[in-house]
Amino acid sequence: MTLIAGQADDSSRTITRRGLILGAAQLGFVGLLGLRIRHMQIEQVEEFRLLADENRIDIRLVQPARGLVFDRNGVPLVKNEQNYGIVLIRADVDDLESVLSRIARIVDLTPEETERALREISKSNPSIPVTVADRLTWDEFAEVAANSPALPGVRPDVTLSRSYLLDLDFAHVLGYVGPVSDYDMTKGYLSNDSDPLLQIPRFQVGKTGVEARMERLLRGRAGLRREEVNATGRVMRQLGEQASQPGAEVQLTVDSKLQNYVQVRLEEESASAVVMDIGSGDILALGSAPSFDPNKFVRGISVADWNALTTNEFRPLANKAVQGVYPPGSTFKMVTALAALHEGAITPSQEVRCNGYTEVSGRRFHCWLGHGHGDTDLLSSLTESCDVYYYDISARVGIEKIASMARRLGFGQRFDVPLSAVHQGLMPDRSWKLRNRRADWVVGDTLNAGIGQGFVLSSPLQLAVMTARLASGKSVTPRLIKSIDGREEPVPEWEDLGLDPAHLQLVREGMIDVVNSRKGTAYGSRILNEEMRMAGKTGTSQIRSITEAERKNGIISNEDLPWDRRDHALFVCYAPHDVPKIACSVVVEHGGGGSLAAAPIARDIVLQALYGGTPPLSAYPENQRGTIETRQRELKLRDPAILTQRRSRA
Repeated sequence: MTLIAGQADDSSRTITRRGLILGAAQLGFVGLLGLRIRHMQIEQVEEFRLLADENRIDIRLVQPARGLVFDRNGVPLVKNEQNYGIVLIRADVDDLESVLSRIARIVDLTPEETERALREISKSNPSIPVTVADRLTWDEFAEVAANSPALPGVRPDVTLSRSYLLDLDFAHVLGYVGPVSDYDMTKGYLSNDSDPLLQIPRFQVGKTGVEARMERLLRGRAGLRREEVNATGRVMRQLGEQASQPGAEVQLTVDSKLQNYVQVRLEEESASAVVMDIGSGDILALGSAPSFDPNKFVRGISVADWNALTTNEFRPLANKAVQGVYPPGSTFKMVTALAALHEGAITPSQEVRCNGYTEVSGRRFHCWLGHGHGDTDLLSSLTESCDVYYYDISARVGIEKIASMARRLGFGQRFDVPLSAVHQGLMPDRSWKLRNRRADWVVGDTLNAGIGQGFVLSSPLQLAVMTARLASGKSVTPRLIKSIDGREEPVPEWEDLGLDPAHLQLVREGMIDVVNSRKGTAYGSRILNEEMRMAGKTGTSQIRSITEAERKNGIISNEDLPWDRRDHALFVCYAPHDVPKIACSVVVEHGGGGSLAAAPIARDIVLQALYGGTPPLSAYPENQRGTIETRQRELKLRDPAILTQRRSRA
């Protein structure tokens, strides 16, 4: 009996322990449930009450700040400024026309803007905000915000808009931004871009220049914002945000002060100029004139302004420095000379008799100097730019060798710089003509090519590259980007061109004499400062054929022809001639002779670059100092620092 009683006591204790554990677990569960109910009914009561009133949680894209761009010295070239606007979400609107009509009573919404908004709304996802109006004043923006309860689906919106600080100076380099278009997304450069930002109507993307070519880097990445929105589409509160990532900061190789000078120096012409650092390949300036204001495209260019740009015969929208291609004329003669020297077709002292023309297959090929240059060797042929000398040696060396040398010096190449429509130019040969003209190459084609005429085409950028390679003997290649987000882009070790140094030196001596010898075609544009004297070559690019009848009756001068029938003027140079630092090319469309139109501009640009500012008058020939002094006073009005200050105050 005693044993049975003990077993009963143990069993009772076991049951009691299990009951306590079970009860405690139940009590804990009930407690947690109570805490959760309390949290939902007391602490989250407002959230659930709003949700019960047909509120919803929306996820919106947060547009990133577009990356800034600076010159080589850290001078800002663009800024992002606040833009006040109105967006509408179609999914939150029952009567669209009524809402737009109410908006029009608050802000100045034209019928055209209303129509455009309706068009964009019809094409967009109903949940994507569509911009109805932008660039509002603060008062208009505040009034929209105050009336938002009566405007279902309408929100005041603050975005960032691009502003170009040195507008005319960098229009062709930076390009401009504008609303993303259907063409951009279907056939343009954004056709393979899946970024959701591009689905936002009127989202601004790069259209030309650096803005377009570096679009992905400059655009940044979108953030996300969770918002609580009521039944009318009004934001009740923000629930959380994942910050956007701003675009990369890009530093160009261009010097804004030199760029400013180049643009001002060119602005009376339809012209272009390129300045390169020979050691690094950095593009220090890249000018194209006339220019335009890229800010007009950002804000929505008017029909009148657009027509003025597109009907201007000087083509202000084209970046002539990289898009323009011209027969290089006599600036090509260094190529022909090097090809002949390299192939052993001539010796430096070998002379050619120039009587004013040479005859091949019954056709006369004339020299620019009607009565001829007499007996001419390599140095004098470059100094005085004798055409007959180059007709003779080009026939000896042949087009294939000339074309090979030209490509070695940069012709016929599309350089990888982030600019729009960089042209490859054209360095023809036998196979090219057969393929493109369905005709055999003839000796006359070679003679024309030997003096940079005929089918040969080059851009000012290619001419600057050729000059840098001649001056250095290296395969210098142009660079436009100095750093990205503070990380310096490495300067390559340029390969040797593989040319005989003695041959290069002969050509350089000829270029030195072009500018510094009294017989040189650019003697009037010489630099008097011994340490900064330059070497160069003039060129005149014919755009029309001169008939024998015209020659007999007297050739009409360029000045007597309509502007668009005049010859192009070219000049290439490097300086200082003994220790080359910079190379420069200038092309003046329909400017006539290179010695009169292009060489003086190039000389002024070279001096500005070497001095880092306004050069002393003593660097110029004495008879030109009065004109130069007047020009220098006028150019101070366009100092980049002053322009930036004016923009900032505006």
